[in-house]
Amino acid sequence: MKAIRVAATGGPEVLEWIEVDDVVPGPGQVRVELEAAGVNYIDTYHRGGLYPLPLPFTPGNEGAGVVTAVGPDVSDLAVGERVAWSGVNGSYAEAVLVPAERALRLPDGVSTEQAAAVMLQGMTAHFLATSTFPLEPGHRCLVHAGAGGVGLLLIQIAKMRGAEVFTTVGTADKAALAAAAGADHVIQYRDVDFGDAIEAIAGPRPLDVVYDGVGADTFERGLEILKRRGMMVTFGNASGPVAPVLPLRLMQGGSLFLTRPTLGDYTATRADLEARANDLFAWVGNGSLDVRIGERILLADARVAHEHLEGRATTGKVLLVR
Repeated sequence: MKAIRVAATGGPEVLEWIEVDDVVPGPGQVRVELEAAGVNYIDTYHRGGLYPLPLPFTPGNEGAGVVTAVGPDVSDLAVGERVAWSGVNGSYAEAVLVPAERALRLPDGVSTEQAAAVMLQGMTAHFLATSTFPLEPGHRCLVHAGAGGVGLLLIQIAKMRGAEVFTTVGTADKAALAAAAGADHVIQYRDVDFGDAIEAIAGPRPLDVVYDGVGADTFERGLEILKRRGMMVTFGNASGPVAPVLPLRLMQGGSLFLTRPTLGDYTATRADLEARANDLFAWVGNGSLDVRIGERILLADARVAHEHLEGRATTGKVLLVR
């Protein structure tokens, strides 16, 4: 079979499409013929060495496809069933070994592409809005990168929960997408200071929570517009990692809360994983959550997908397809 392989960390050019040994499921595993793999910023962090993995490795940690073989002790999944997963390294490959306990059977109303598009970003949006800072009617939140994969889903879930949503985007086209997703206030951050724009609408320091997947470029200004005892949720580094923060800075800002959550800790148990996935699959299936697939790129051309993602040229979800 073929897979993308990283032999040395670096830019997108280190992603190589090569022949590798086929995979055979062992105990507790299923072999899945890949139909679509999701592309995420964490893949670029692994590729570039920010989050190191032992070399060589195949990147990617979410996808969906069809089970073609099961391990000797797997009884709850069968050959021919469609499944999706996240948190499984090595997903940029024609076939992937997936732990059965992390594989989620897809309902009829959800395509493999839709599932691959929500396993990481959709569940991230879910835990951010329902668990990290559980939004309720009357809350005001800021979603950075509102036209991105997490952003478009997070806006929709935040509106389901009754929040007033501010969001930042880089272009007019992205502004239209964020508005269509339900954002109440869309700010083009290249034209204005986003903090000034938000305070012009809602008054001084109006935000209950900032959901920040951008990182270095937006973090400090976001702290400045949180209300007393507001929460900064920093969950990504699209513009680079955030500099260290002194606890005293949080006191000076009004007893602020700061958290750096990760999906693995919010789906650590099978019960948590199923609960979040079941919500997402139900919303996708009944049409209440729109999944925008911005680009479909051949698996062999994974480097192009990374170039587009890191160039901030994408909207919605980027998928690698067979």
